[in-house]
Amino acid sequence: MKVIIDTNAFMIPVQFGVNIFSELERLGYKDHIAPSSVVRELKGLKMLSKGKDKLAANAGFTLSGECRQVITEGPADDAIVELAIEESCAVLTNDKELQERLANKNVAVVYLRGKTHLEIK
Repeated sequence: MKVIIDTNAFMIPVQFGVNIFSELERLGYKDHIAPSSVVRELKGLKMLSKGKDKLAANAGFTLSGECRQVITEGPADDAIVELAIEESCAVLTNDKELQERLANKNVAVVYLRGKTHLEIK
């Protein structure tokens, strides 16, 4: 199964110590997608953030390189919703507003539960 990974999700390993790739595989997601809009956000956060946020963004940017890259345009959230519908895939995100938008489009959402593991909504 396919899953799109949002900007904040790429930062989970540093922020919470959870290996998102092993957790996604446990849930059956083997095709990991990094939209170019998300990669651009990570690059910006990497340059503008400080402290732990900078470390998390840097690690997230590196992790995005391990995913299938898909070129997208516009704001990351809009691109994610569009791509999820086009590709018929789930989305890993902790962004509540994005989760709601995806749920309204009947897109499966994967999220961090209890700061220890990923779960499907």
